Amino acid sequence: MKKIRLIEVKSELGAGTRGASLGVDALKIACLNKQSDYFKRFTSVEVPNLNDVLFEKNLFPHAKYIDSVLQTYKRISNTVEQTIGLGMFPLLLAGDHSNAGGTIAGIKAAYPDKTLGVIWVDAHADIHSPYTTPSGNMHGMPLAASLAEDNNECKVNDPDPETIFFWEALKKVGTDKPKIKHEHIVYIVTRSYEKPEVYLFDKHNIKNFTYPEVMAKGIEQVAEEALNRLRECDIIYVSFDVDSLDSKFSKGTGTPVEVGLNVAQAKELCHHLVSHPKVICFEMVEINPTLDAENTMAQNAFEILEYTTEAIQNRLAKEAQTVPFA
Repeated sequence: MKKIRLIEVKSELGAGTRGASLGVDALKIACLNKQSDYFKRFTSVEVPNLNDVLFEKNLFPHAKYIDSVLQTYKRISNTVEQTIGLGMFPLLLAGDHSNAGGTIAGIKAAYPDKTLGVIWVDAHADIHSPYTTPSGNMHGMPLAASLAEDNNECKVNDPDPETIFFWEALKKVGTDKPKIKHEHIVYIVTRSYEKPEVYLFDKHNIKNFTYPEVMAKGIEQVAEEALNRLRECDIIYVSFDVDSLDSKFSKGTGTPVEVGLNVAQAKELCHHLVSHPKVICFEMVEINPTLDAENTMAQNAFEILEYTTEAIQNRLAKEAQTVPFA
């Protein structure tokens, strides 16, 4: 039977608020407090990070620390590609959401000829480029990098040549071509975005299941519709940012937003999504225990993680039973 491999990515280069590098350890503390053996059950690998550069002056105002983010992308991409090559299911526990760009690069490096769909469960759209970003924080750019999308129609910044050099290199990690298409992104409960991102939503008819729509349709139907929208894709990657939860449940994250999922809804949503046979990678990001006195965010996230992992295991076990002997 195919095994899950945990990939720990403690990089927080892309975040605006410090502390997401501690998210994986916060999950482990939540696991200990629950007296769970979760982290003993699976093989894990840690991707070396470059967080020490945060002590240096940032040289790229429109794409902060992009030179080190590029190196981190390559490391994540190689680890994800290797994990898939070993016949294992990559389950990533990462710091900030910029790391997802490396994950997508690794999936495409492993499956260059397959069409990849992305389900992005997140309060934010993360589809800015250095030309449109209001903050320069790279955790707002992983989807644009994966799409090779500059969005020059909405240009508000004039990045210097060095920034552009690294941005162009970032787009090519894993494969020289764009890794995903706009129409193969589905957002769930995204509710904080800027005009350049809305422009891309409208231009490419990108679907966002808003919180009111989720409430009206129910979690199961939204999951089914999201997967159905990606029916032309061969493989699917699910990225879960803990700020998709309502800010009541997600204080321990850098950019909490009101009116989001509760823990039970998040568990049900992730469970439905990863139970689909096309889903070949799951990622959880943006837990920041420095913003959270009681480690509540990590406890909630760990509950979601355990439930989601169980669904992945159940599915992999069923698939192993249905594979005929050669």
